[in-house]
Amino acid sequence: MILVTGGLGFIGSHTVRALSDLGEDCVLVQRRAAEPPAALDGTRTVVERSDITDLTALLDVGARHKITGIVHLAGSMPWPPDPGRPVEQTREVIGGLCNVFEAARTWGVTRVGVASTIGVYGGVTAEGALGEDLPLPMTAPHLIPTFKKIGELLGGHLADAAGVEVVNYRISATWGPRDPHGPLFFAAPELVRAAALGTEPDLSLLGRPAYAEDAIDLCYVKDTGRAIALLQLADHLGHRTYNIGSGRATTNAEIIAAIRKTVPDARIDLPTGGTASRTHLDITRLRADTGYRPDYDTERAAADYLAWLRAGNER
Repeated sequence: MILVTGGLGFIGSHTVRALSDLGEDCVLVQRRAAEPPAALDGTRTVVERSDITDLTALLDVGARHKITGIVHLAGSMPWPPDPGRPVEQTREVIGGLCNVFEAARTWGVTRVGVASTIGVYGGVTAEGALGEDLPLPMTAPHLIPTFKKIGELLGGHLADAAGVEVVNYRISATWGPRDPHGPLFFAAPELVRAAALGTEPDLSLLGRPAYAEDAIDLCYVKDTGRAIALLQLADHLGHRTYNIGSGRATTNAEIIAAIRKTVPDARIDLPTGGTASRTHLDITRLRADTGYRPDYDTERAAADYLAWLRAGNER
């Protein structure tokens, strides 16, 4: 049975679905009482109320279930940040990560997967494909990549010291059903939402204006979840860190064209211009060690996401 933290969340729920499709039972730990979403109907999933910052409560989950692996997708950063509790929040999130490794050691779990982000490459000057061995700057422009870098380093230390295999998932920009962020980091989710609702996109949350030529490694969440599941279940992995993405840069113009295959009159035009780079994640390692290939190109992803929203789902 695979324990998944954050298993009721955006990427987490799709990962649980993928693990179930590959024959695995899952136990999800959730801070508050909750039921699995309809998307997990038919899966062999148990939800346990537990907080990873409470080591005793977390270890109790292992007393009730035979845990063979851990996929740690719960946010290991102080989000949203509380200006009045910076030290306390930092202590909590670092403590939660330590508890996950303590639980793995106690239960005899051999592999712990930990969510990282494409954001750790921020500040790297390379263009094109970003490989896992690229040197990373010690600074970060946002607290999310800051804490993901900390998590990778701390996880590596704990893995070596405790004898537990750790796998870092450097996850690219991810879009699809149940996305909680909207246009906080990139335009694609709001472009789809606006097309489904027949409105113009509201991109005011973006840190800078969006242009048609802007590009990012954009991965559909069902592919992201499947990649994580494959990494968790692989018999052998040759590396500690894996990029998870589409392996290509997708422009906003491509997303708009894909959306219009389903909604021809969508009012989602963006201005031309912009100076965004065309970097993307090199997924050679992931392909070689798991056989992963993205199932969803931009057009199929847009059509699937639109169908989800048009079925009455809010996000």
